[in-house]
Amino acid sequence: MTTANVRQAVPFFRVADMARSRAFYESGLGFEMGDHWIDAGVLRWCWLNLGGAAIMLQQFRTEGHDAWTPGGKLGEGVSICFMCEDALAVWRLARAKGLEPRRPFVGNGLWVVSFTDPDGYALDFESPTDVAEETEYEGD
Repeated sequence: MTTANVRQAVPFFRVADMARSRAFYESGLGFEMGDHWIDAGVLRWCWLNLGGAAIMLQQFRTEGHDAWTPGGKLGEGVSICFMCEDALAVWRLARAKGLEPRRPFVGNGLWVVSFTDPDGYALDFESPTDVAEETEYEGD
């Protein structure tokens, strides 16, 4: 039975600039680096954790062995939802660290805090609420 073997889904984002992406995720959102791969003195891949969630980032070479160049815009059409205890706390922390997330709103019974990372990946941090649908957060 394969279902019992599945433990976690971890989004893998190909990024254009590892330093810029790490700054967004670590300094802006509070992710922490776990495993990583350094190739010829350059950080090429890393696993980032935030609470019980994780993502992977990789900056590919643009020439030579294992080179990769996107056929379109990175992040286009990709949306990842992180389920939280308190999505508004993520919004407050990100703003305090200099990020400018969209104003939170209620959709499908959830507070939704939306970001777009440096490569265009859509990130939604969501938490349950009983506030009316389509309400915009007016605090902070």
